[in-house]
Amino acid sequence: MAASSILPLHLPSCARRATTVTVRAAAASPATAATTATAQSLEESFGRKGLRFVADPAGGGAHTAELSVRNGSSLQLRLGDGLVTSYRPKVYWKDDGCREVLHTVAEPGGDPAKVKGGVGLVLNEVSSSGGAQSLIDGSGWAIKDADSDSYDAVQVELGCTKGKLDISYVVTLYPLSMATAVIVRNTGTKPVELTSAVLSHIKFDKRGGTAVEGLRGSPYCSHPPPAAGFSLLTPAEAMKREDPGWFSGGGEEPRQGVWTVEEDMYTTLKKKVSRVYAAPPEERKKRIYNTAPSKFTTIDQYSGLGFRLVRMGFEDMYLCSPGGMYEKFGRDYFLCAGPASMLVPVVVNPGEEWRAAQVIEHDNL
Repeated sequence: MAASSILPLHLPSCARRATTVTVRAAAASPATAATTATAQSLEESFGRKGLRFVADPAGGGAHTAELSVRNGSSLQLRLGDGLVTSYRPKVYWKDDGCREVLHTVAEPGGDPAKVKGGVGLVLNEVSSSGGAQSLIDGSGWAIKDADSDSYDAVQVELGCTKGKLDISYVVTLYPLSMATAVIVRNTGTKPVELTSAVLSHIKFDKRGGTAVEGLRGSPYCSHPPPAAGFSLLTPAEAMKREDPGWFSGGGEEPRQGVWTVEEDMYTTLKKKVSRVYAAPPEERKKRIYNTAPSKFTTIDQYSGLGFRLVRMGFEDMYLCSPGGMYEKFGRDYFLCAGPASMLVPVVVNPGEEWRAAQVIEHDNL
């Protein structure tokens, strides 16, 4: 893989391809669609053992990269917008032993191949007025590189340029984990401020028995998620308070901006919450302060499976459960969670780069 990768996949240099192929989003105009790479051209440039490319059935250019490793774990990456729409790691020895981790839903009234949910990147530039503009919405991603060790690791690197910022998005599949990493290089003459997140929609069998472990002792406050076109809940929906009912136990959710500390070893998520776990911005002005947990583990009592979400480079952890709203999106319950830098922007100075990543891993076998 390119030397810029922050993930520990070291492959022979002879496997590297110099070719860069642009992949437009499905909403591309006819003029740009004419230049869209075909699945065949992608296969010729980057195809290898464990990595193949599938054409968009609607013909809109949002082809899919399918990654797989020797033990049967697999991943699907939508190239038009960098959305991971499927992650099926091997978690059992019986049968094929693989299970879908991600929750996705077809867009209402749209092509079934165009889904929301999954794992996606949010990356915004903060203006001097305090507003934020997405750096990746509508951008034409290019496949910059792809590598595989033929057995236990496959990696794809997407890239785009926004003004003086070069952005790379690296997706890697291992036998017992997957990772999504972002690298932003500032080639300009002025510093830029960024807010960002990697949001994952994790599937659960039932609403009851849904929890996470590893957040005890961390400060948190109610906070809306960053706006993202792939998210199942909008910021307004995530923050809308749920009517009291059978699943409202655990006390009232604090108002936005009011900080409290997680006291429970297991954070049950039957009810509707939208939280950011982090050091409060005022605390970060001190020389020493407690950071957010570097990881937490999901708990599904019905399947008996758990998955760790690990943050690298990000400052915050976002966590959202839909409560009764999950019924809008199918039979399965889900959580939207992941590392973020939402509360305090990251400053990338001229000539510097910022790197961050999320890893979803497990030891269910």
